[in-house]
Amino acid sequence: MIGSLIDAMPAGTQERLAETAHEVTLPRGTRLFEEGLRADRFWVIRSGQVALDLHVPGRRALVVERLGQGELVGWSWLFPPSIWHLGGEAVLPVQAEEFDAAHVRALCDADPVLGRAVYRYVAETVADRLHRTRARLLDLYGPQGSGADED
Repeated sequence: MIGSLIDAMPAGTQERLAETAHEVTLPRGTRLFEEGLRADRFWVIRSGQVALDLHVPGRRALVVERLGQGELVGWSWLFPPSIWHLGGEAVLPVQAEEFDAAHVRALCDADPVLGRAVYRYVAETVADRLHRTRARLLDLYGPQGSGADED
């Protein structure tokens, strides 16, 4: 099973999307993509973990999120100019389904039902990650003791 991306697709479109994927094994330390380079593929993790990182001049890359089983790795491929906004590295050995972005975009263009479902899935993924990032930032930088339990 590829994971929640395929599961989220409408009946009749799941098989077409699944046929575009192939399984990959990525050893720990493998760089999947680099910030600023062309985004030409994406993955759904079957097992393992990928760290998303941000280049910080003069410092080591800053890990902004860790993704695991069933999660989509990469959304930059869907939106022009299809350039990675972050970097990604396997921090644990990863088994994943890899998709060719150009092929999936062509499927989305040819099948509006599939296209709408893919765009919606990716948009919901981005929204969820923004929400999680906001929560992490509030934990790090929010005023102490400002929680709901306070009188």
